[in-house]
Amino acid sequence: MSMDTTHTLQSDSLDAQKGNSVNQPGTGNVGGAGSTSLLSPEDKSTDEFLYPIALLIDELKNEDITTRLNAIKRLGTIALALGVERTRDELVPFLEDSLDDEDEVLLALATELGGFVEFVGGSEYAHVLLNPLQNLASVEETVVREKAVESLCTISKVLPKSSLEKHLLPLIKRLTGGEWFMNRSSACGVYAAAYASMKDLPEGRNDLLKQFPTLCRDDTPMVRRAAASNLAELVGVVEKEILVSKICPIFLQLSQDEQDSVRMLAVDVLIALEKRFSVSETKQHLLGPMRTLFNDKSWRVRYMFANNFVKISETAGPTVLNDDLVTAFVQLLKDNEAEVRSAAATQMPIFCKSLDSSIVIQRIIPAVKDLVTDGSQHVRAAVAQKISGLAPILGKMHTIDALLPCFLQLLKDEHSEVRLNLISQLDQVNQVIGIDLLSQSLLPAIVELAEDKQWRVRHAIIEYMPLLAKQLGVEFFNEKLGTLCMAWLGDSVFSIREAASENLRKLTEVFGVEWAETTLIPRVLPMSAHPNYLYRMTTLLAFTTIAGVVNVDLIKNKIVPTICGLVEDPIPNIRFNVAKALESLIPILATKARNEASGKPNMETVNEVLDKDIRPTLTKLNEDPDADVRYFAARAIMAAANVNQQPDSGPTAMAMDIASPERAATAKE
Repeated sequence: MSMDTTHTLQSDSLDAQKGNSVNQPGTGNVGGAGSTSLLSPEDKSTDEFLYPIALLIDELKNEDITTRLNAIKRLGTIALALGVERTRDELVPFLEDSLDDEDEVLLALATELGGFVEFVGGSEYAHVLLNPLQNLASVEETVVREKAVESLCTISKVLPKSSLEKHLLPLIKRLTGGEWFMNRSSACGVYAAAYASMKDLPEGRNDLLKQFPTLCRDDTPMVRRAAASNLAELVGVVEKEILVSKICPIFLQLSQDEQDSVRMLAVDVLIALEKRFSVSETKQHLLGPMRTLFNDKSWRVRYMFANNFVKISETAGPTVLNDDLVTAFVQLLKDNEAEVRSAAATQMPIFCKSLDSSIVIQRIIPAVKDLVTDGSQHVRAAVAQKISGLAPILGKMHTIDALLPCFLQLLKDEHSEVRLNLISQLDQVNQVIGIDLLSQSLLPAIVELAEDKQWRVRHAIIEYMPLLAKQLGVEFFNEKLGTLCMAWLGDSVFSIREAASENLRKLTEVFGVEWAETTLIPRVLPMSAHPNYLYRMTTLLAFTTIAGVVNVDLIKNKIVPTICGLVEDPIPNIRFNVAKALESLIPILATKARNEASGKPNMETVNEVLDKDIRPTLTKLNEDPDADVRYFAARAIMAAANVNQQPDSGPTAMAMDIASPERAATAKE
């Protein structure tokens, strides 16, 4: 920026500050209430016009970075005050000279300039923003350069033809020929947007296509990486005939680069080219580089290829798919590096959908069987997560013959993550082979896992139970899994007991209220008299959880009397959770009475339960020697007092306090 511009803005700043001091009440010889300002209307207008500039200059020079950041974020307001002409002539050059700052401030400036076109007079004058953005694209900090490049791309979309030719193209040439790698790296990111904008400038496009290969041959690996990462975007905007003559040679060069960090980025370019090419063109121009990449000596390149295998195979065509890509996939599944095998395993189900089932059985399944016993637990976990997706592809018979042994092996894996991943995906297998075969072959293993030492595995089994219950039916479930579901209520881990209570609620939704009355509740009731206080606590949790899915009679005759029966329990934890349980039950009971009476509140039933059981229990708890018990009893008493005015809020969840280490430590039998 010229010294004249700096002097202009700073002079304006001083003038604005002086004008501001004159206007302060009580200053000078003329002041006080009712006095008139010494400034004329014109002076006042100038003062208001210049004050934002003074504020901006002061804040940009402030030592506090937060103040400077806020100043940058208010540039739009300053520009509106200045007007488009002064913004172009003074503010933008001033900002261009203010780039010696913290990276955080420069990042904010690069962001603001990307949306500054309207403040400089529209697209006709947008080119004035290119120079400060070029400077920002040349700084050392990567995030600042990336944001500056993003803003340059945004502005290039609105530049008129004359500005593209006179300003943007020279800027790209300067960055491309810059002495430092930062300039050249930033240049890579502008080419695609500039090429797309130069529809009416064929010579400009030719210049871009001549310059870009020099970046791909740059001596600095960072520049070649930037070129490779942006080449895929350029592939999407160039003409079809250019792809073969200009882009494919660049891609071939990058796929053979000495740096594996460059070669791995060539995979994205391969995918972009496949999307533009026909099947025959893919086979002719890309098959060779494709083979080079999946056979690369660097595991990082092979990992990138494996991780994007589905995208690569989508447009490859049946010949390349069945001949080359199946071979490549099997090779990656057997790779020496565990990371590559894991990445390939995650692609199995979707890739195999595009293959004939006979090819999957003959060529893919043998490799999958080896992965089931792989030495890396991460590979086995990846296989367990995806192997169930093969069942719909293979069909019932082949799933039973080929996959069930793999399932059993994975269910017995020593690492919980492997078992957990398989269990969470068993519903896909159930849809193929049916619940009978699933229960016969896998149910024993599932039952064994229900007692696994890892609580997360037990938790996963619990979450799978409602789905299993729908398929098994009530009789089979009661016979095979009913005892197991009740045993979880006494688990040593609270999360399991909580999940087991929620499981009972879901099972009640599946089997109905009658099942809960005849099978579930009779098995939970004895727990209220168990000598271990945790079982008694779980009774409260279970009954409160299932109360939302049973009828009023069951709540009235079974649940409420059982809860109230624990009012004299010797453990304070139990007693204050009785109060919390009753507080939770009151709105549930009122809601159900209202709904079961076809919209007419049947408050007689509610009041009967309140007067007979709930209020006497709460009165006793309100006189308890324990402060916590009295506190929760008082809350429940308020809920009972307001029951007739409560809206239809539905069931509320009860947060049991049994996991409190302080109270659990003091609990004594």
